[in-house]
Amino acid sequence: MPRSTANGSTRTQRPVPRSSCTCGSLRKASRRVSQFYDSALAPIGIKSTQYSILSEIERGSVEGPVTMCELAAAMVMDRSTLGHNLRPLQRDRLLALRLHQHDLRKRYVELTKEGRALLRKARRMWRIAEGRFEKMFGKQHAAELRVVLWHIANNPELNSLAVSGD
Repeated sequence: MPRSTANGSTRTQRPVPRSSCTCGSLRKASRRVSQFYDSALAPIGIKSTQYSILSEIERGSVEGPVTMCELAAAMVMDRSTLGHNLRPLQRDRLLALRLHQHDLRKRYVELTKEGRALLRKARRMWRIAEGRFEKMFGKQHAAELRVVLWHIANNPELNSLAVSGD
């Protein structure tokens, strides 16, 4: 199927291989989309994963401070991976970690003043990128894709512990 490129020329789109696996296809698509959003956020020095984390902290903090465990669950990450992703944000003073007053095993994650300011700038850039993605992919297709991806991310049967050899 012909498709227009950025310079106006057309090229033939490769057919979807019948033997492609779901996991491999999702990983390739995820890398491509991440590259697209990363380039949109590059002027302010954060990546799409960092934007997602900052946004999730803000979203979760509406009901009070967010714990590391709550944030990891919301991000569909294990706690050690989350910790690795939080370090640069903490180093850059975009978020702060603080211990629970009565239970020192719990740590809260909070946006700093700098983090909230950067998130406001990033959100404007993100919306522009989102508009570009919807224009390329189609607004309806993008909305349908988000619904499918939400269902995948929130399906407890896909938990790695639920996989069996039966």
